[in-house]
Amino acid sequence: MAAPIDPSQPPVIEGFTPSVYSSTETFKEKFLRKTRENPMVPVGCLGTAAALTYGLYCFHRGQSQRSQLMMRTRIAAQGFTVAAILLGLAASALKSRS
Repeated sequence: MAAPIDPSQPPVIEGFTPSVYSSTETFKEKFLRKTRENPMVPVGCLGTAAALTYGLYCFHRGQSQRSQLMMRTRIAAQGFTVAAILLGLAASALKSRS
């Protein structure tokens, strides 16, 4: 008879490790590792946040023309971020193949 299943624990699969890293990482260690692996993603995120913040500031001050420009810039920065994520995924897939 098999051992009872504990739903609070992940299933044990022989020969499978859920992480390629042997030790657990802290949030800071994981953030730094991911940033080193794909540095353009944080740049895009910061650009998106900066454009949004400045656009909202301009909107609050009544500068609608500049606010519209910043919202368009935000969309471009978001596109850059998504492209960086996709390129990072493609690079890691190609790296794992070789």
